[in-house]
Amino acid sequence: MLKAALLVLGGLTLSALVWHIGIGRIYEAVSQLGPAAMLVILLPSLLMYILEAYGWLVTLGAWATNVPFWRVLAIRTAGEVVNMTTPAYVGGEPLKAFLLKRQGVPIVEGLASVVTAKTTMTIAQILFILSGIGLAFWLLGSGGSAGQTAMAGLVSVGLLGFGVGAFVVVQRQGMFGWILKVLRRLGLRIQYLESREQQLLDLDRTIAGFYATQRSAFLLSTGLFLLGWLAEALEVFVMILCLGQPITVLSALAIGALAVLIKGGTFFIPGSLGAQDAGNLLLLTAFGYGDVTGITFALLRRFREFVWIALGLGCLAIMARGGDRSLPAE
Repeated sequence: MLKAALLVLGGLTLSALVWHIGIGRIYEAVSQLGPAAMLVILLPSLLMYILEAYGWLVTLGAWATNVPFWRVLAIRTAGEVVNMTTPAYVGGEPLKAFLLKRQGVPIVEGLASVVTAKTTMTIAQILFILSGIGLAFWLLGSGGSAGQTAMAGLVSVGLLGFGVGAFVVVQRQGMFGWILKVLRRLGLRIQYLESREQQLLDLDRTIAGFYATQRSAFLLSTGLFLLGWLAEALEVFVMILCLGQPITVLSALAIGALAVLIKGGTFFIPGSLGAQDAGNLLLLTAFGYGDVTGITFALLRRFREFVWIALGLGCLAIMARGGDRSLPAE
């Protein structure tokens, strides 16, 4: 019920923003973009998906040679559909492991790769956001609402960084075994977990083994995800240029990173509807752009999301029918 209420509230917020700025003004800005420009706008997100698929692939270790890259890309695209359309942005991770199992990867190794890839992606995300906050301070100054927003973001990222660091430590010590022990000390025995204790312990060993013996893969995965996040900044650069507005590389980096922070901070709203769009509008206004450019930019990013949701649903439909063998192989 709460999810539905947040979704409706988000939709009303976005509608109010569009109505306030003016549908005609927004249509005039969008109409200046031809089909070629719309395709160009999608290229950075394609690069992002490819880089992030490689970032996940390297966490599979020896199993990476068993799964063609294009199938990994298709599985990740399908999983991201669930992430983008549900709160918390993690619902698609078990789906990825399940689809990997259909490609011959044992469920333990698949789940371990999902956990470690999510960790390296989050570490890269923190580095990207920190760089964006630093650039925002430099470009906008520390005073005013923009500076206060950047400071709040810095505190939030600091807390997130601490949480991720603690999460890595717990993973190395045996996260699922620790959870079982805590539940038992509390007098709670969840049959679903108890019946899978050995599988969970095997999962702990696989994750800990990755951190202990695959340090180069850990660094490579983090680096690939960081490049993927940088593709977000490239998208900002391309979109604003296509809207006929000037932009510098540093401004694009700052806007891209802060936009990621805004989206992450509104994870509890399905699709971050309304909150993400209002945040992008305020963000571009802080960097000196008009409200038409800001809301058009937000809507273009929604257009990109809709395209990838459609592609993800297509991948999911193919694999759900057992037609994943028809996907292109290397």
